[in-house]
Amino acid sequence: MPELRQDPVTKRWVVVAKERAKRPDDFVKRDGGSSPRVCPFEYGNESMTPPETLAFRPGELPPDSPDWTIRVVPNKFPVFTPENHDETINGLYLSRKAYGAHEVIIHGPQHELSLATYPTHQVAEVLRAYKLRYNYHKNQPYARYIQIIINHGKSAGASLEHSHSQLFVAPVLPELPAAQLHGAAEYYNENGHCIYCKIISQELDINERVVEKTDNFLAFVPFAAKLPFETWIVPLRHRPKFEDISNDEIEELAFIFGNTLRRFYNGLNDPPYNMYLHTSPPGYGLTDTYHWHMSIIPKLTIPAGFELGTGMWIDITIPEAAAKFLRNAAP
Repeated sequence: MPELRQDPVTKRWVVVAKERAKRPDDFVKRDGGSSPRVCPFEYGNESMTPPETLAFRPGELPPDSPDWTIRVVPNKFPVFTPENHDETINGLYLSRKAYGAHEVIIHGPQHELSLATYPTHQVAEVLRAYKLRYNYHKNQPYARYIQIIINHGKSAGASLEHSHSQLFVAPVLPELPAAQLHGAAEYYNENGHCIYCKIISQELDINERVVEKTDNFLAFVPFAAKLPFETWIVPLRHRPKFEDISNDEIEELAFIFGNTLRRFYNGLNDPPYNMYLHTSPPGYGLTDTYHWHMSIIPKLTIPAGFELGTGMWIDITIPEAAAKFLRNAAP
């Protein structure tokens, strides 16, 4: 079973999950005569996954049957599992079992398509699945933080080619979201308004890093982007919790999210990328201080010794130039 271990100096949590090393890998080079591995996420291979926890399919077809458009299943090689165990302390060292949940959201039955090539209505279905599974897990006893991510491409961490997202439910608050929550609360206490709302206002005023704007959402390259072409998508109005998104907002988010991915696909030749969704943790009471957002980062450079040793990122593109490039790329 996976285990959480805490660094006694920084208090950073690390998951030790040796079973993850057994994951299948679609990207391993094979001998010329070998046949492709059967994909467990493809239409007709439903028996190759654990029983589904959610699926969108027409009519009254039974669970784990074909003819679905979206399917959610437990990860066969989970980082977090629903088996609870107490913490143990060994001198300086604190550890606990990685109590929680880990699911895979399969974007569709077609193996060759991705969110950049799916139509907008299918992207909206993926976002609806995010909302439904988030709202289910937020009420569970193990839910301290819920992270939804996409790893697209081998160098972005994907082991299976078939387009999918992952949802992690952790029993602890990880370092990066904790820092964001703290920084946002500190700014609010000093200034009386949300720092993300202020960022949005300033980005619209300057209009140098904006990629696209709709009635309710903004896509832009952050002023201090960590890596080349990092792009955020944020609600224009103050929204602390992704799980409260309306159906109309889902449709609009699908439009601008899909457009952003197509700009990457067409302008950067379908690069590997990571997407992660940051939102207020379950039960977080400071709703005036935080603002949910998506971050999408193409994997065009490799963080090396300096970044790993300092936590300071190096961006080899100018964010304003990156935004202009993406604006000019076909969505």
